[in-house]
Amino acid sequence: MLGVLGDLVEDVVVWVDGPLRHGTDSAARVFRRRGGSAANVASFAAEQCPVRFIGCVGDDPVGDRMVAELAGHGVDVRVARHGQTGSIVVLIDREGERTMLPDRGAATLLDGVPDEWLAGLTHLHVPAYSFDGEPIGRSAVDALARVRQAGGTTSVDASSTGMLEQFGRERILALVAELAPTFVFANRSESEFLGLLVDGQPGPERARLAATTVVTKSGAEATTVDVPGEPLFVVPVPPVSEVRDLTGAGDAFAAGFLAGFLETADLRLAVGLGHRSAARVLASPGASFGDR
Repeated sequence: MLGVLGDLVEDVVVWVDGPLRHGTDSAARVFRRRGGSAANVASFAAEQCPVRFIGCVGDDPVGDRMVAELAGHGVDVRVARHGQTGSIVVLIDREGERTMLPDRGAATLLDGVPDEWLAGLTHLHVPAYSFDGEPIGRSAVDALARVRQAGGTTSVDASSTGMLEQFGRERILALVAELAPTFVFANRSESEFLGLLVDGQPGPERARLAATTVVTKSGAEATTVDVPGEPLFVVPVPPVSEVRDLTGAGDAFAAGFLAGFLETADLRLAVGLGHRSAARVLASPGASFGDR
């Protein structure tokens, strides 16, 4: 079973129709969606393999709604209930690019993971957002170590260049090196910021993650896979007819990749399945497949 630990929040997705007009109204469409990077991965992967989500939401109606929505996708949802459920305002421009205003709320309050929540997991995936804040940071690190000790594989998603800058480049590199996950997922800007892949070649910090396969996505350009001790290889991205909202595309990629890898252990096939999963979210609002 695939486990995913991290945020479950409400996304308020705003499709802006033209430039924002400061101090007055700007035309827009607004959508409310279940969000959170970890919850997105769990939801997308549940179509392909058994999945358990681990996190924390508020003891409030929004938390009830987010848990029910995620469970409705077939996810085994295990959550603590504290504080107020978080929310993220996601502004989407006409090119589909995102500007995010997060208030993670209860998502940061996960304080320890019971043994039964980790039981049966063969892989645990954690977005780096989960390292930013306490007590969830300690809980995420501990859960990753426990799954590894039990013989499972693990992965970390770099999440956001802004978050990495705030957390600290050296700090996150040292933490990921200590955790030694099986995979690190990053987009090109995140990979370059961390010094893992620069100009298509292993960067100056790559050697610090000596046991980790680094998967670098690059939008419509080919995905680069850097397996320790092996030559880099790339997997082209099939053309996509419509790109309106990039929200959740990286999470959908991770979901498709992990489900494929856990089933086949074939990295090229896993990347292809990641691309196919990511393509499905690009025309719809927020981290969703095909609904408006």
